[in-house]
Amino acid sequence: MKVRNPKTGDYDYEIKIAQSEQINDQVKKSRIAQKEWSKRQLSERISILHDFKNKLKNNNEMIVSTLSIDTGRNVISQRELDSLCGSIDRWCNSAPLYIDDSENAAKSLPHISIRKHRDPFPILGIISPWNFPLLLSFIDAIPALLAGCAVIIKPSEITPRFADPLKETINKISELENIISFVMGGGSTGADLISFVDIIAFTGSVSTGKKVAQSAAKSFIPVCLELGGKDPVIVMDDSDLERATTAILRASTVATGQACQSLERIYVDTSLHDAFINLITEKSKKLELNLSENDNGVIGPLIFEKQAEIISNHIKDAINKGAIIHCGGEIENHMGGLWIKPTVISNVNHDMNIMTKETFGPIMPIMAFGSIDEAINLANDSKYGLSGAVFSGDEDRAISVAEQIHCGGMSINDAGLTSMIFEEEKNTYKESGMGPSRNGAEGFTRFYRKKALFINRGDVTSMEDMYKR
Repeated sequence: MKVRNPKTGDYDYEIKIAQSEQINDQVKKSRIAQKEWSKRQLSERISILHDFKNKLKNNNEMIVSTLSIDTGRNVISQRELDSLCGSIDRWCNSAPLYIDDSENAAKSLPHISIRKHRDPFPILGIISPWNFPLLLSFIDAIPALLAGCAVIIKPSEITPRFADPLKETINKISELENIISFVMGGGSTGADLISFVDIIAFTGSVSTGKKVAQSAAKSFIPVCLELGGKDPVIVMDDSDLERATTAILRASTVATGQACQSLERIYVDTSLHDAFINLITEKSKKLELNLSENDNGVIGPLIFEKQAEIISNHIKDAINKGAIIHCGGEIENHMGGLWIKPTVISNVNHDMNIMTKETFGPIMPIMAFGSIDEAINLANDSKYGLSGAVFSGDEDRAISVAEQIHCGGMSINDAGLTSMIFEEEKNTYKESGMGPSRNGAEGFTRFYRKKALFINRGDVTSMEDMYKR
C-alpha cells in the first residue's frame, strides 16, 4: 500500500499489509507474552515503561522526523513525542492510586467478606487515526500496559511511517517483546484485528467507529470509541473579546484544525457579533502557512487529501446558501501539498453542512444568537457531543450554561482544555463516542475485568436451613 507525503503530494513510502494469518500469529505470541507480563508487579511494569520512555527520548530525532513526514508538522511532531513521555510519567504516578484490593464484610451476611480483584484483558487492539499518529496510538496503550495487557496497534495507513522507529525502540527492551506490537494495513486489517483481540480501542470518524462497534459486537468484546466532534463555543454578551478571539482562534486552527476537539461552531451574542468577526478575522490573517522547513508559519498542510475535498465541499455549500467568507476559504496547492488558511465565515445557519457535519480544518463559522436559551439550543442541535466552550465575564453564568450543553468536556473562558488536562473522567455524548472514559481513574480501570472473591469465615448454610421459616 503506497503512502502519500502531505507536504509534497508524492507517494514516497509503502507498507506491507498484514494478512489475517499474520495477525493471528502475532496475537498468539502476544497471548504467551502477556501471561508473564500480567504476573509482574505493577512496580515492575512502571519501571519498564520508564525505560521505554527513556529509550523514546534517546530515539527522539528519528521518531520526530518520521512523524514530521507523516503529518507535515515539525513543532507539533516534537510535542507529540513529549506528550507521550509525559503521559507515561502521568500514568506511572497515578495508576497505583487507582488499585483497590480492599476487603469488606458483606452487609447482608457479615461473616462473609468480599475481596476485590482485577484481571486484565489479555490483548488490547488499538486502531489509531492519522491526525496525531504517535500520541493517539499510545493514549490507550500506556494505561493498558500498566494494567497488565499486551497491546497490538494498527496505525492509520495515512500516517504509518512513525511505526518504524517505534519498533526499533521497543526491540531494545526485551521485556516488551510481543507486549507492544504493530500490524500494518488499511480498514480490512483493522477489521481482522477486532476478530482476534479481547478488547478494542478506536479513535476516528463516526462512520468507521460504528463499523468497529458492530464488529466488536459480533466478536462479543468490549469497545472504547472516541469519535468525531463538531464542538460548539458560546460567546456571551459580557465576554472579553480579546480573550475569546485568542482562545477560539487557537482552538479552531491548531494542528490545522485536524483535531476532534477543534472548535467548529461559534455562536456569538448579537451585540458582539460584528466586533467578534472583525477581531478574529484580523488575527486569522496574521497566521501564515508553514511552507518551509524553518517553521516560519503555524498552519501546516492538510494531511489527508480526501479531507481537503470535504472542507472544500463544506465551504462551497455554505457560500451557495448565502454564507460570507471574511478570510481564507480556498484550498491551495503548494509544491504538491494541500493547504488552507484560517477561514472565517459568517451568515451561516444549521441548513449548511459547515454547521452540522465534521469539517476537520481551520474553519470558523460564526452565527449570531439573541438569547442564552437560543444559544444553548443551537449548541445542542448536533449529533455530536465531544466537547465545547463558553465565554462570559460572569464565571457562574458561564458554568450554568456549560452544564446545559450536551458534551463530555466543557472549557470555561478558554477552549480546547480537554486536550491539555486528563485527570478527570468525562464521557462523550451522542455519536461522539462509546464506552468508559479514557481519563481519570476509569482510563486505567477499564482495562480490567473486575472480580469479586466471596470468602466465608463462618458456618455454611445447610439445605435444611434454606427452607426454615
